[in-house]
Amino acid sequence: MQSLRSNALEPTRADLKGLSFGGRLLRMLPVYGLPLLTLALIILFSLLLPDTFPTALNARSIMADKSIIAILSLAAMLPMMAGRIDLTVGYGIVMWHILAISLQTQYGFSWEAACVLVVLAGAGAGLINGLLVEVAQIDSFIASLGTGTILYALALWYTGGQQVMGTLPQAFLDINDWSIGIVPIPALYVVCLAALLWVVTERLPIGRYLYAIGANPKAAALNGIRVRAYVIGIFVASGMLTAFAGIVLASKLMIGQASVGLDYLLPALVGAFLGSTTIRPGRVNVLGTLCGVLILAVGISGIQQLGGQFYVEPLFNGITLIIAIGIAGYTQRRRISKRG
Repeated sequence: MQSLRSNALEPTRADLKGLSFGGRLLRMLPVYGLPLLTLALIILFSLLLPDTFPTALNARSIMADKSIIAILSLAAMLPMMAGRIDLTVGYGIVMWHILAISLQTQYGFSWEAACVLVVLAGAGAGLINGLLVEVAQIDSFIASLGTGTILYALALWYTGGQQVMGTLPQAFLDINDWSIGIVPIPALYVVCLAALLWVVTERLPIGRYLYAIGANPKAAALNGIRVRAYVIGIFVASGMLTAFAGIVLASKLMIGQASVGLDYLLPALVGAFLGSTTIRPGRVNVLGTLCGVLILAVGISGIQQLGGQFYVEPLFNGITLIIAIGIAGYTQRRRISKRG
């Protein structure tokens, strides 16, 4: 059973040819509707909250708070390209941020060695997911849920429900604290990772191979694409990105605790699913994923500044996820009906 299928539905030049200006706008609206909605929300909240929302401080706060979610959304996006899903993006970050701190404070590793080991551990978890999905033929949702739950249990066992803390070097803390002007360094990580993934997915053959696997793995295999190798590799890449997000989280919190991390799972998945509804509707993509995270960040920030309660964020994320999956399902049915 495939966890997610994807195909782009953006209109081609032939589709737009002969249409009036209004007709072209209507055809392009599903492609750029989410970015336009994000812009509309920014304008709305700026008018309602002129003293707090359209400020450099608020922009910095949004970038600093949502950068880890953006990295996790990009990590979740990668398996979705191949028609799979990886839930360890939420569970894994719990283990990886604890490991990053423990290696330094309890086992005497340098911060550089600790970061390398954490990324390698993330790659190992991704490899296990890939093998479970492709070799053991376990559905990716179930496999990653099982792996993620095990990682979470290990984090609980190791910490005993207590915080892991100690003296961390300033160089490690700078991983999160450093900034360029009002732009925090985590936001720069997102930009660099997004640029790299955009090149890989949109300009290199590997991107086309992954989308072909997501659309029809049997047809992809018949065309000479090594489905098993690419799927396992994409899980490894997702695991490495999740581990990197764990390192950034450890630098931000300066303590390790198992109660932190699972709150990132839902918004990360929402961002990735929303990414399949824009730019290239019906297909997860890098720019769409960033738009998905941005609209979540803008919406939650604005609502909270208007006096929203503490439960607004999970409520907003849950509603948005349902809407995103609904839109994705509609575009999928539309694609099937058009080809049928």
